[in-house]
Amino acid sequence: METIIASAIAVLGTLLGSGLTLAFQQRTTDKGHQFTRHERLRQERLDAYSAYAGALINYRRCLVHLWFCEHEQPPHEDPGVVRVRAYDLRSNAQEALFRMQMLTDDEALSQAAEAVLADVTALPKTDSRTELDQRRVKTRDDISQLVRASKRHL
Repeated sequence: METIIASAIAVLGTLLGSGLTLAFQQRTTDKGHQFTRHERLRQERLDAYSAYAGALINYRRCLVHLWFCEHEQPPHEDPGVVRVRAYDLRSNAQEALFRMQMLTDDEALSQAAEAVLADVTALPKTDSRTELDQRRVKTRDDISQLVRASKRHL
């Protein structure tokens, strides 16, 4: 009888040990999956935020060039050609904005990103070189500020 009880206790101990081991393994696996998901989202955000900042810089540069083509004599390049390039770059910037907005859970960051695009788009609508220079500085600073704000969400 004692042998049977001892065997039963040993089996229960083994089952309890196996159950605890399984629970710890499952917990470790879950933490690993959670870390992997978090890291993948962080990397996607980093890619999206970087792509958006790059798209804004390229679009901004093209619009400044367009302003000079339209206002300086003689124009450096045909304004129509530059305008078409600007439309393409605006589309790229909008696509990058949408991707960024889908990946962020911060509404203020999303709105700030949209506002920067609107400010950049307004660059060629200036009449004077002084106003253009002021808007260039503002949009450059706004893009830098957006990059700094984005870093807090990685």
